[in-house]
Amino acid sequence: MTDLPPEILTGILSLLPVQSLLRFRSTSKSLQSLIDSHSFIKLHLHNSFNRSLILRHNSDFYQINDFSNLTTAVKLNPPFKGSNNFISLVGSCNGLLCLFSDGEIAFWNPTICKHRIIPSLPIPTPQHSEPNNIYADFCVYGFGFDPLTDDYKLLTIFCFVEIQQSTSESHARLFSSKTNSWKELPTMPYTLYYAQTMGVFVENSLHWIMTEKLDPLKPRVIVAFNLTHEIFNEVPFPEIGEEVNSESFEIGVAVLEGCLCMTVNYQTVKIDVWLMKEYGCRDSWCKLFTLAESCFTLPLKALRLLAYSSDGGMVLLQVDPEKLFWYDLKSEQVSCVQGIPNFDQAMICVGSLVSPSFPRKENRTSKRRDDFLSRGFKLKL
Repeated sequence: MTDLPPEILTGILSLLPVQSLLRFRSTSKSLQSLIDSHSFIKLHLHNSFNRSLILRHNSDFYQINDFSNLTTAVKLNPPFKGSNNFISLVGSCNGLLCLFSDGEIAFWNPTICKHRIIPSLPIPTPQHSEPNNIYADFCVYGFGFDPLTDDYKLLTIFCFVEIQQSTSESHARLFSSKTNSWKELPTMPYTLYYAQTMGVFVENSLHWIMTEKLDPLKPRVIVAFNLTHEIFNEVPFPEIGEEVNSESFEIGVAVLEGCLCMTVNYQTVKIDVWLMKEYGCRDSWCKLFTLAESCFTLPLKALRLLAYSSDGGMVLLQVDPEKLFWYDLKSEQVSCVQGIPNFDQAMICVGSLVSPSFPRKENRTSKRRDDFLSRGFKLKL
């Protein structure tokens, strides 16, 4: 390997799984400097094909790395140690998981066993509340990455619904990993249509189903929050052939291998799954598959798309929400995944070296690293 050019050697290393790189990292300071460098971490993330399934049951977490055999689960140690409280999975991005428990929020990379507790979230109150008003309130989260500023951001949307007058009020707060602080967005022109849903991260934006205000006559829309420009905008629906504000079906959004998806749940009839091939282009929506009564006993409580199989011929589904199924795109049949731990949430996580700690700038070790690579080293794979 001493005869390999430095860029080829770096490219080879970037294809290795995280566990191997962590072992190699301990062999020398120069190799440690390379693997810890911001540029290498980005290259490894770009080339990473290692993904795992994270399962959560109450405060227990499990990781399954082999998608061909979803039965070998490894128990993880979440950062909220010693807590018996409920832990919720808020989102997954670039190998980082965002967790929420009893008012605490953490960014956690389970592959490298590092986490970071972020500052407490300031809780807003209704601005126009009256003494006798009765409010129902809830909040949702969305976690993603802004590539322009190299910043991980967490968006929280609070909704207050006045019960008697059926009016609503929404507030949005945004956390920046770089500044380690929260800020309130000046405007929040939408209201969440469904509570207890996490934002779906696709193409630098977080997505929810919303309306302009709490009004059953207002049409539902897919609302995207762009993490770079920090603004809300709408994503066009596919031509589903029905009025979007109809109460005869429910709409959800999901992500499948980086593409925005939409589920249209017709309750006891069927569930259509749509996929947007080119983000933002309405004409690129295509119907991926339909789940009929022959697949499941309808209606389903919940349906989430998780991932394709290794060969792309099947889609992994989370159903109701404690079961996993494979849907075969060719045969249109489903098969239940057996032998997995009990779970309440499931999420895909890629293997990465991304650290949840404060971003650090590149230092002068890059020159020493380049000199080290130019001299070459012996490495047993």
